[in-house]
Amino acid sequence: MKNNISSKIRLGIFISLGIAVFILGVYFIGERQQLFRSTFRLCGVFNDVDGLQTGSNVRLSGINVGTIEDVSIISDSSVKVVMLIDESIKKFIKKDALASIGSEGLMGNKILIINPGTGGKMEIENNDTLKTARPINMDDVMISLKTTIDNTSNITGNLSKITDNIQSGKGIIGRMMMDPSLAQNLDSTFVNLKDGSVGLKALMDKAKKSWILWGF
Repeated sequence: MKNNISSKIRLGIFISLGIAVFILGVYFIGERQQLFRSTFRLCGVFNDVDGLQTGSNVRLSGINVGTIEDVSIISDSSVKVVMLIDESIKKFIKKDALASIGSEGLMGNKILIINPGTGGKMEIENNDTLKTARPINMDDVMISLKTTIDNTSNITGNLSKITDNIQSGKGIIGRMMMDPSLAQNLDSTFVNLKDGSVGLKALMDKAKKSWILWGF
């Protein structure tokens, strides 16, 4: 008899815990999908949604304000995204608001980001279509980064060759820096130019004095 009572108590506790877990699961899923809040819908048309999926978060000023309700292809170059947004956020989104696709971190899940628009504009309405911006394609970023790295590598290689040529005395600059006799000749040339300019100045001073004596 005692064993039956104990078994029934354990069964009751197990069932109660199962129901509690089920209720919590429904609550959290419903909260994520905006099932227990007053909501409104917005749309946006993109050429490429870059992996955005139904259930992804919608953010405004860094805060989750809704979820993606539906993603559907409407033509060979257009994808329609339907957003379910918390009703209390409507007053912050204006008619010129802009929707773009981003990610949580560098390689995280895709999210939709709403730029609220210009203050003073009319408030957005239910089922309005937002302007959209083309998402940044990580493949394009990686290709651009690879091109930059390749160009940097080429520049580094060219600088290395120039340095080697200078150190081995090749080219005018290399000979000037590495050939002692050429450096001495350059020094002598500069000294001669300096002496010549001093002599020219003295000659001009004498000529000037002669012109003064002769009354010119």
